[in-house]
Amino acid sequence: MLSLLKIKNIALIDELELEFASGLNLLTGETGSGKSIIVDSLGALTGERVSSDLIKEGTNQAQIEGLFTVRADAGLHETFYESGIELDDADESDLIVRRELTLSGKNRIFVNNQLVTQAFLRKIGAFLVDIHGQGEQATLFNASTHLEMLDEFANLQTLRERTAEKFKKLANVRREIESLREDEAQKLQLLDILQFQVEEIGKANLQAGEDESLEEEKRRLNNVEKLSSLSEESYLLLYENEEATVTTLEKVVRRIAELAEYESSFAEYNEGLATAQAVLEDLAFAVRDFRGSLEFSPERLAEIENRLAEISRLKRKYGGTIETVLAHFAESSERLKNIETAELREAELQKELKVAREDYLKTARDLHDKREKSAKKLEKEIEANLKAVSLEKARFEVRLSADADDDKSFTAKGLDKVEFYFSANPGESVRPIGKVASGGELSRLMLILNTTTKLSEASKTMVFDEIDTGIGGRVAEAVGLKLKELAKTQQVLCVTHQPQVASLADHHFVVRKESVKNRTLIRVRELGDDEQIEEIARMLAGEKITDTARQHAREMITASRESGVGSQESK
Repeated sequence: MLSLLKIKNIALIDELELEFASGLNLLTGETGSGKSIIVDSLGALTGERVSSDLIKEGTNQAQIEGLFTVRADAGLHETFYESGIELDDADESDLIVRRELTLSGKNRIFVNNQLVTQAFLRKIGAFLVDIHGQGEQATLFNASTHLEMLDEFANLQTLRERTAEKFKKLANVRREIESLREDEAQKLQLLDILQFQVEEIGKANLQAGEDESLEEEKRRLNNVEKLSSLSEESYLLLYENEEATVTTLEKVVRRIAELAEYESSFAEYNEGLATAQAVLEDLAFAVRDFRGSLEFSPERLAEIENRLAEISRLKRKYGGTIETVLAHFAESSERLKNIETAELREAELQKELKVAREDYLKTARDLHDKREKSAKKLEKEIEANLKAVSLEKARFEVRLSADADDDKSFTAKGLDKVEFYFSANPGESVRPIGKVASGGELSRLMLILNTTTKLSEASKTMVFDEIDTGIGGRVAEAVGLKLKELAKTQQVLCVTHQPQVASLADHHFVVRKESVKNRTLIRVRELGDDEQIEEIARMLAGEKITDTARQHAREMITASRESGVGSQESK
């Protein structure tokens, strides 16, 4: 439920704060007074796109903020959890949604003071508000929306998801089969290329890190003389000379051992000296052996350079490193194997396709059967509800068509095509909605469809923006009574020009334009009982309000209260 709506610097609104309550909240006012701006602002809090053109002229930024009370819902909690945003586990939670707009386009969205994305706001917006406008009537002409309405009425979301999963698996197998059936010339050309690449890389017999070890060996062969000199000098200094390091260290070891006999603190160095002596001796023998192994080989140097040239050529051709060359080899080998075994793989895939098709059809037929049962139930409920809006003779049909034998008709939504048929007058056969319904009939039909197919969500606000356009008199009263009935279970916010609807308000707000210091501003305030009479009289009589209009307005309000559907506050 929407408790509070704040709007700042939007269009002609400088600053506006509206408190809404449960029941039927009505907005009235003259045409062009700014009622739709309020609805559009509310739509912005559900994630709809907002243009910076809405920012009030002469200001750089605007803000829209709403306080919503939502009941515990598993889907809502999951949405918050997936986004890493906390939501109270209480039966009811308060959500503060705020959108900040700037002329520079750097807009920000906050939910409970946490910065969020527009995608996240769209997700939670579905749990907060449903907005239905006069322009939405055009969606009734689109048969694809009829399927969605039927499925929502029948609560088939889980089965829809299962059907979509089965279809995805079926589509994946189909795509793999199609890829195997590429043009034969392309397949043979690819086969030749892959065979050449696999043979070329395989013949080279590359080893990971081979180029680095070869480069090291190349450096050694190119510097044999210097390496021989260095190792010879190192051996002499370490071991061979009279004052060699190892010899000198032996003397030090003996002296320290003698010292330790008289001063025990030197004994702790004995182990370290022994280790150093062993390391130096080992190093001396290592450089001696290295010197002995040194041998310049022009043949080996040429062999290394040729090998490095071959490796460099392959690296340039297949990715820059030995690792990428080997990876390309593995990938090409696998692709070659798949092409060479395409016939065997296609046979396997055909078996998989048969299983996937049967699996999909089983789920899709189950979905179809449930849709058929729900369609009959929906027809009865719609026709019964149409009587409540003065369409007593109207007929409504849900027509389903499905072809399980035509694979082209398979979709993620199942096999069915759904279209609503309608007839408002007796003696006329039902026809597609867009071909038979007038504007006023469409308004009423849309109201009934929305209130019948939408699952009851008491914490969600239902918004109707001038859907009663094109009707009047007894019909307008019937529409108002239907809105009033809906308002018993859900908060309803409605923009209307019909006095018959306005007389049923639980909370009546009037929207007016005012001129203040050569500026046009929009003002909104909730009406008291006397003010409501005056506003309904204006709606009845126009600009010049007569005593007769006032008396008629009083009678309408009194009649609605005496019938038990009047203001909640008056009860």
